[in-house]
Amino acid sequence: MFQRRVVITGIGALTPIGNNVEAFWNNLENGVSGAAKITRFDVSDFRTQFACELKNFKVEDYLDSKDIRMMDPSSHYGIIACDEAIEDSGLSLTSEDLCKIGVMWGTGIGGLQSLSNCIADYLQCEPPKKMHPFFIPKMIANMTSGHISIKYGFKGPVSTSVSACASSNDAVISAIQFISSGHADVIVTGGSEAAINDIGISGFSVIKALSERNNDPQTASRPFDNDRDGFVMGEGAGAMVLELYEHALHRGAKIYAEIAGFGMSADAYHITAPLPNGAGAALAMSNALKFARLTPQDIDYVNAHGTSTGLGDIAEIKALVSVFESSISKINISSTKSMTGHMLGATGVVESIVSVLALNYNVVPPTINHFKTDSKIDSIINLTPNKAQKKEINFVLNNSFGFGGHNTSIILKKLP
Repeated sequence: MFQRRVVITGIGALTPIGNNVEAFWNNLENGVSGAAKITRFDVSDFRTQFACELKNFKVEDYLDSKDIRMMDPSSHYGIIACDEAIEDSGLSLTSEDLCKIGVMWGTGIGGLQSLSNCIADYLQCEPPKKMHPFFIPKMIANMTSGHISIKYGFKGPVSTSVSACASSNDAVISAIQFISSGHADVIVTGGSEAAINDIGISGFSVIKALSERNNDPQTASRPFDNDRDGFVMGEGAGAMVLELYEHALHRGAKIYAEIAGFGMSADAYHITAPLPNGAGAALAMSNALKFARLTPQDIDYVNAHGTSTGLGDIAEIKALVSVFESSISKINISSTKSMTGHMLGATGVVESIVSVLALNYNVVPPTINHFKTDSKIDSIINLTPNKAQKKEINFVLNNSFGFGGHNTSIILKKLP
């Protein structure tokens, strides 16, 4: 159990289906797909020609020109989500001890666009070749947490987790630990990713991870569906303000949810494929339940990792069945990647925000594009197909798994 209780008091989201939390939740409830043909670069020669890009988004509406030049898009997205979360939290920074506020961030790749652009420019210029002066600070993965700290003056623990698609859930777990152990009273945590570019799409395409349903992008992300053919790339950011429970009470903050527990594990199996029997994922979920002193029967909703890949979806279902056993039919499971696409290092925290909103609204968002359940999945399992379902929700489990065998599970609890 935690030494000190940790709660969530602010949330922010910049996603392919909504540029703030309100728009994001509205589109989640209504089963809106964020997938469409890529607009950012010429995709005519690509095997995959679509993704879940941000919509109606201009960075100039949020940041000044100096910050735009100094940062990679992944940092742009992170700053924007953090601004919303901090404002939502109601923190009065002038009256807070900034030495007790930190930043724990996650990204799977970091400044991929800047890496690509700067190297291309370098190779094309005449000798003596000169590198862009912001190349390193735009490209390195830790810079978003640094920029957030600098902007707000947070002097507490600041760090970045890089564990592929589990990165931002790992960051949330680090934030929980720092607050619980007394090293901080408040942590701004989250994740961001900006990998929809020629390098990102080519890299995931060559390992056959991406869907190639170019004639019907909106139905391409099909978690747990019999005809899924890979994931759809997403981008954006999510941020949460985590806070010591007593600190939140003292300042009269609204509390969205409490962190009940978390679990982590490693597959120790393969660089990209999950353990076929889901044992690694099952261990993370079991560890989270044990930490929270809950039983499988206590969980009402699982926000699944559910990427829409052949191996990953079935491994996760096997893990869920092994953990929840006879109670599996009583819980709702859904993959919101069917709408947002796979936001890589940002996906964990964005789906933690989904979990927070599900708790607060007593609504399970759907798994859209569900036409025919994979024959390997038992029909008693409720995948919340195509339409949101109203349900009393008190505990949500959120899964995020990453290349390299990283497994994370976080349990959120509704407070009275």
